[in-house]
Amino acid sequence: MKKQLLAVAMVLVAVAGGTLGAGVGLVAAGALVPRLGVMLVGAAAGLAAGCGLPGRWARRIGGWPRRTPLGIGVLLAAVLAAAVLPPGERIAPGTAADLWDLPTGSRLAHHLTPARGAARATPVIRLHGGPGTPGETADGLDDALAAAGWPVHGYDQLGSGDSPRPADLAGYTVQRQVDDLEAVRQRIGADRVVLIGASWGGTLAAEYLAAHPEHVAAVVFTSPGALWTPEYTEQQAGQLWDRLTPGQRDRISRIGGTGPRVPLWTLLTALDPAQAHALVPDAEADALFARLLAAAGPAATCDPGRTAELPVKAPGFYANRLITADLATRPDPRPRLRILHVPALVLRGECDYKHWEVTREYRDTLPGAQLLYVPGAGHAIAVDRPAEYRAAVLAFLTGAPLPTAPYIGAEDPAKH
Repeated sequence: MKKQLLAVAMVLVAVAGGTLGAGVGLVAAGALVPRLGVMLVGAAAGLAAGCGLPGRWARRIGGWPRRTPLGIGVLLAAVLAAAVLPPGERIAPGTAADLWDLPTGSRLAHHLTPARGAARATPVIRLHGGPGTPGETADGLDDALAAAGWPVHGYDQLGSGDSPRPADLAGYTVQRQVDDLEAVRQRIGADRVVLIGASWGGTLAAEYLAAHPEHVAAVVFTSPGALWTPEYTEQQAGQLWDRLTPGQRDRISRIGGTGPRVPLWTLLTALDPAQAHALVPDAEADALFARLLAAAGPAATCDPGRTAELPVKAPGFYANRLITADLATRPDPRPRLRILHVPALVLRGECDYKHWEVTREYRDTLPGAQLLYVPGAGHAIAVDRPAEYRAAVLAFLTGAPLPTAPYIGAEDPAKH
């Protein structure tokens, strides 16, 4: 009886050792060559090494069949296969009619809304949020600006929307985004441009302004993200999760199913994004990201319980994850911004999940910046109050009086 118990214990040791060995082998092989085939070979080798000896001991101690170690290995291999092999739902980028190959190495989907009538000398470039979530510009602002004489350029940032996904993840940095924007400006052929950035696009506009102020005629920051990410913890900055309903949180927790594939991918994303990319390629990662955005998106409005989904193209998961991580390593742009005199409008919605201090810092850092408070709007101002949003931007750019007086207080106006 004691031998049988000891043999069972050895089987458990074999299972644990094989599981650990497979994980170590997968990560070690992926660190050398981040390709799924190589990672699977490493996992198989680690599995065999981890469960082989304890399995043989279990067979000898318990008098079990000679194929006991093989059976343990097959069982663990089946679990490994369930974690690695079955692909999930996939989503592909849309087909862009105008793809721009930039000298930075990026290939971006570009779209232009031509000015009607005589075109103004300073075109508008719109910068979408995320990172990696283009599509929110379907708000009528492009047409309104074009009708007032501005050519409006937009582009899907590297690895998102209709832009092709690069095989190399090294381009997902904030500096690459700044360089891409400068390359777009040069391709347009305009000495100066107007920037309109939403959420992360506002952060990108600030980064570009600090690097190339001579090329910015005016800038609009719509619900901008943190001006300098290291200044805030995630809790201090405010997160979309804070406004989710219990039903939305439950829906998000069920995205990806119950198998081991997504937890393994999540772990690899933290350890080595190149291995995560090999395990779950763009098409599958973007599909999961799209489902998450569909569940959480309404919380960006003033009515987090709404059922309507926000407009968005195929989002780029790896663009989002890696550029967000890179933001924490950026030098502080605020000393440079404090001495720049560029007309700036900051738009803040009543229900924005970003904390008030994040928005106020733009007004207080940029000399002469004006902050406009929009009641009844969330982080996605153009979704909740599209007419008010267009009116504010047009008034600012044409020099007309703003629809409401700029807010000059220090406290969050939503508290009043």
